Amino acid sequence: MRIVSLLPAATDIVHVLGRTPDLVGRTHECDWPDEVAGVPVVTASGVDNSLSSKEISAAVGGAHHGSSLYGLDTDLLAELSPDLVLTQDLCEVCALSYRQVSDAVRVLDVGPRVVSLEPRTVDEILACIRQVGEILGVPDVAAGQVGSLRARLSHLRDQVAGRPRPRVAAIEWLDPVWPAGHWVPEQISYAGGVPLLAAPGDHTSPVEWQAVLDAQPDVLLVLPCGFPPERTRAEMHALTGRPGWAGIPAVRDGAVWVLDGPAYFNRPGPRVVRGAEIIATLLHGTDIGWSAGTREKCRWPGA
Repeated sequence: MRIVSLLPAATDIVHVLGRTPDLVGRTHECDWPDEVAGVPVVTASGVDNSLSSKEISAAVGGAHHGSSLYGLDTDLLAELSPDLVLTQDLCEVCALSYRQVSDAVRVLDVGPRVVSLEPRTVDEILACIRQVGEILGVPDVAAGQVGSLRARLSHLRDQVAGRPRPRVAAIEWLDPVWPAGHWVPEQISYAGGVPLLAAPGDHTSPVEWQAVLDAQPDVLLVLPCGFPPERTRAEMHALTGRPGWAGIPAVRDGAVWVLDGPAYFNRPGPRVVRGAEIIATLLHGTDIGWSAGTREKCRWPGA
């Protein structure tokens, strides 16, 4: 089967199902695993991603997420002649929407099946893995992957059981301040924390800075959508320059962490489980293979 993935999380799913060799097209943001580097890119950014957080928000009409609006190379899509196109309809700023892709495919003489993946929670992410496994004819592989991911979450919950549960705020965009919703509150809960500012499954909205101050988080996770950690660090002034920053408990206690949003938190794929494990390491020191140096490098202002 010839697969085009128009969603980085879908590329992750295709990989864990063992079907990376069938991937014939991807987005410009599909960066995992390394093997996809040679797969043709069928999308392009419609916004200059070198702009600041505030400028990007203005350019996309105030929508959150650092991933930029997409353009689709329909000529290349036709040339690739896929059997299956994986897309989404959850956020038009994160990736091409199902409607956009369907409209593009309708005028092509390629006739692929278009499947939209729209998970909002951890359970729905795991259900998407099963769904794609069925479509690709590898339901047993999908069941094995889902079983393994559930076992890791169960083990994580056992590891943190009975420990103090710090209050955690996760920030998905810097300016305006946008709390992380959807599956991120569940990641925090699995990791032994109490999520603030959003509930599981929430499609969040920008909040006033005062809401963060009023929440008084013990831990602050900064994981902007589409930003690697080094980009986030370069823009931390969008938070640290706000009034009251120094008085937040997380800031006073050195519990502000800059994390890799695209890899483990922004994308609804199998690596969200790793994201929960990472949070548990930060909150409780659980052992998931991180060295002390790596952990400290994530601390703001770390190395």
